Amino acid sequence: MEDAPVRLVVGDEGLLVERAVTASVAAARRRDPDLEVRTLRTSEITAGLLAELVSPSLFAEARVVVLEAAQDANAEVTTVLVDYAKAPTEGVSLVVVHAGGAKGKALVDGLKKAGAAVTEAAKLQKYDQRVEFVRTEVRLAGGSITGEALGLLLDAVGSDLRELASASSQLVSDSAGQVDAEAVRRFHRGRAEVTGFAVAERAVTGDRAGALEALRWALDTGVAHVLVADALADAVRTIARVSAAGRGDPYRMASELKMPPWKVKKAQGQARGWDGPGLTRAMSLVADVNADVKGAAADPSYALERATVELAALAGHARRR
Repeated sequence: MEDAPVRLVVGDEGLLVERAVTASVAAARRRDPDLEVRTLRTSEITAGLLAELVSPSLFAEARVVVLEAAQDANAEVTTVLVDYAKAPTEGVSLVVVHAGGAKGKALVDGLKKAGAAVTEAAKLQKYDQRVEFVRTEVRLAGGSITGEALGLLLDAVGSDLRELASASSQLVSDSAGQVDAEAVRRFHRGRAEVTGFAVAERAVTGDRAGALEALRWALDTGVAHVLVADALADAVRTIARVSAAGRGDPYRMASELKMPPWKVKKAQGQARGWDGPGLTRAMSLVADVNADVKGAAADPSYALERATVELAALAGHARRR
């Protein structure tokens, strides 16, 4: 990241915000290794204190001022910040962290108009964004990762960027840079296998014993009932969508279905033998268990076990036809 007299960091994804602030400070340190760093919450400062912080020091000492939670800035502080961005002081870098959203938007707009450098740090809500995040982490660590491995890693770890970043780095280190599905399975042995996705994957392919083992392991290790139910529903819906789309190239179908290619390819294999009536029964089954784990059933664990057995039986019947 280049050194900028005023940098605006917009977003509420903790890891991305921390990285942006750290990079800004590092860039300033390249200019002056001895600079001072002051970090304050915007709600706790006055316009007068801020003006003092960004004014030239008596001894021309360089500094970086980091203002957190800038969405809480009052009108006076907002005015000082925008005015400073228009004419920053040499040797003083200002990093303004704003959570995004409507609150304090006038400050964001004012700083952008004044020429502040902007770094986006919003949460990665979309699956494709997290896929790209992992690809980038792996590449920066000096490795590469296959599409199937990406899917397994995201299924195992979830959406927490800190965990994804840590896992990506460790996988590159453990696999000599070439991260494939087997590398992810080895690394997450005992973890990837206890997610709701592991239960669902076994159930929709008719593996009753494997699905029940994964379910019991998941529940014993604290996986929430609703997450397992959601995974069962997602697996059935995915098979239904891919089956309805017909056979074809997974990469072409991925674009049409708005799914990653590895997921389409996996669903094509899982869909073997399923027909319309079977999928209709399966959809009803996963809808019922979702209601059960959200309060309709007295024992959500038993409801999940029953649904897993019934779904595996449906899948087994479909594959035997």
